[in-house]
Amino acid sequence: MRVYAIGDVHGHLELLKEIHQRIAEDKAMIRDISAPVVHVGDYCDRGPNVPGVLDYLIGRQSSGEPHVFLKGNHDRMMQLFLQPVRERDPLRDDLHWLQANIGGLSTLAAYGVDVSLDRDRADIHRDAMASVPAIHIQFLESLLIRYDMPGLMFCHAGIRPGVPINQQNEDDLIWIREPFLSDGSNHGPLIVHGHSPIATATHYGNRLNIDSAAAYGGPLTAVVIEDGDVWELTKHGRLHLTPIAQVA
Repeated sequence: MRVYAIGDVHGHLELLKEIHQRIAEDKAMIRDISAPVVHVGDYCDRGPNVPGVLDYLIGRQSSGEPHVFLKGNHDRMMQLFLQPVRERDPLRDDLHWLQANIGGLSTLAAYGVDVSLDRDRADIHRDAMASVPAIHIQFLESLLIRYDMPGLMFCHAGIRPGVPINQQNEDDLIWIREPFLSDGSNHGPLIVHGHSPIATATHYGNRLNIDSAAAYGGPLTAVVIEDGDVWELTKHGRLHLTPIAQVA
């Protein structure tokens, strides 16, 4: 069994293209083009070229290659804002996608929307609906909340400890941090996720975090998992990731 996974992109098209090239080179080296490539979400916000990222991913989706696209919390916030009647995230209604710290303003600016601070949000919403291509909205609406393989579960943020794997809900899968991050118990499958930025991809024994903070100037990470072993795909080839903790 072999599968690739890519961390949080956040509008960084050139990093995304580079990481796809590393995957292509690894597939060529092992002569296996059939292994799926799982993207763990957060394609939008905070980076410079969200429209380019979505165009690129839609192109990969339509190519027939084995790609899997999961939903991140930023993707859900963008999708909800781009409804005919804009909505807030049902879990975090204390947040608004157009808050400066979220990234929606920079995302819409990349689409050519005037996001001046003195503009009414209703006017920004109207212009966003006219500027963001329908195919981008359809892509966001098509994103999966999880992807399962034998011994593995991929999601954006993590799971709720103590809840059976098959009963995990969307809010946790795309938003959770604690108590997931500090829980060292065996979840059954290895949970492969992003959402919580760290300096470098890290294997914790029961989970694998591949969000290496591209949103904040860090690199974009890709890993390959083969029969339970994990390697990061670096500029110099595969780097084995040894679990830093053991689980029962």
